[in-house]
Parts: sequence; structure tokens; C-alpha cells
Amino acid sequence: MQLTGFNNRIALVTGAGGGIGQAVTDALLAAGSTVVACDLTAPSQPNHHHDHFHARALDVRNSVAVNNLVADVEAHIGPIDLGVNVAGVLSNTLVTETSDDAWRQVFAVNCDGVFHVSRALAQRMQARQRGVMVTVSSNAAGVPRHAMAAYAASKAAATMFTRCLGLELAPHGIRCNIVAPGSTLTPMQTGMWADDRGAERVIAGLPEQYKAGIPLRKLATPEDIAHAVLFMLSEQAGHIAMSDLYVDGGATLRA
Repeated sequence: MQLTGFNNRIALVTGAGGGIGQAVTDALLAAGSTVVACDLTAPSQPNHHHDHFHARALDVRNSVAVNNLVADVEAHIGPIDLGVNVAGVLSNTLVTETSDDAWRQVFAVNCDGVFHVSRALAQRMQARQRGVMVTVSSNAAGVPRHAMAAYAASKAAATMFTRCLGLELAPHGIRCNIVAPGSTLTPMQTGMWADDRGAERVIAGLPEQYKAGIPLRKLATPEDIAHAVLFMLSEQAGHIAMSDLYVDGGATLRA
């Protein structure tokens, strides 16, 4: 089945400088979309020069910057019909060792950033009565994680925000969904490994952290997550709204 709904559509992707965001950007370009790829530093041009690729520097914590960027894109590139929130930061400290500033920083990116971008897009999509948004959350939003309280809580907040937004926008023909990855082969994941056996340990499970292993016996790739995001954005997912799709190899044993 060929996914449709991308050709000549403008997509905004945050966190596009690497990992999942970069994979989503590449997939959207391949599907025929024009992509505005955003990160703290403007993302690099894809390996093959692409006329439909636009790089922008954006701090999603700054609502004024977000509003200005969306307005500029709409004025000079065109209407944004597809939005993907990927920007995120990790925190892996115990609650008793988490400072106020560290807590706020995680929420500022993982939750406030999703709010800022989604609100700016929703205001324009609602007026046009069309559009699709996907928030890339985490399976940690639904399963307690040792030494990851700030991260898990911020992702849970972003997940519920996206579902509530979807409820508000559904009557306008706008779909909002969540893709929740598990352990994915990105710098965020490998940065937590102490040695070259990190992948093996994650796949087997970490009983000392009360963390189950991965039944599929492999880590996700950024492309695995990007494929799920593209499905949720596509016309083939046209009757899916407010859903939370776990893409974690069965790690959460979730129904």
C-alpha cells in the first residue's frame, strides 16, 4: 500500500537536526512534501540537495519565536498542513537529585514546546478546516521508569495535551495523534550506555531498574519511528484521531 496525502503538502518538523526528526524529514521529502525542518541550530541539507527542504533555527521553548516562524512559513512558503513535534530532551536523574532548573528545562522542551508549536499550527489549520499533527512522545509516558521521572512526566503531559487538542480539533476535520517510541538507536539512547554492551542490556531488560526487555529482540531505528509517523499523517489513517501508537517492539507489553 502506498501512503498518500503528502505530495505538494508543507510539513513542519521540530527536532529535525538528527535522530527521529531527521528520519521523519527524509521520509516526508521522499513522499513528496515540502519540509520546514527546525532545530536549535538549523538542520543541514539532506545528503542529496532538495529544493523542497527549508532549514530553520527554532527554540520551541520560545512561544514568540514559534509564532513568528509559523507566520513566516505561511507567508513565504505556504500553508502548513502537516505538523510533527519531535523536539525533546532527556533527563535521567533520580527525583531527589533533580534540580528545579533541570525539571523546568525538560518540561519547557518536551511539553511547553509541543504546546507552543501545536497551538500556532492549530490556529491556522482550524481556519482552513484541514490538517494533521503528530506528537512523538515515548512509551515512558505510560510506564514508570527508574531515574526518568521528569522525562516520563513531561512526555505524559505532552501525550494528554495532544489528545485533548485532538478532541477540540476533530470537529474541524483536523487529526491529532501520538507516536510513542521505545528504545531507539539515537544519540539520546546511546548516551545512556556505559559501554558497547548497552544495546544488549536494553534488549535483554534491566531488572535492577524494573525495566522489561524488548520481545522483538532489537532496538528500533529512527526510520522505524518515522514510518509510523508517516502512517499517522497519511490519508490511509484518515479515521484515526487522538490515538497513541506504541512503537517499541512490544517492550511495554501494552494492549
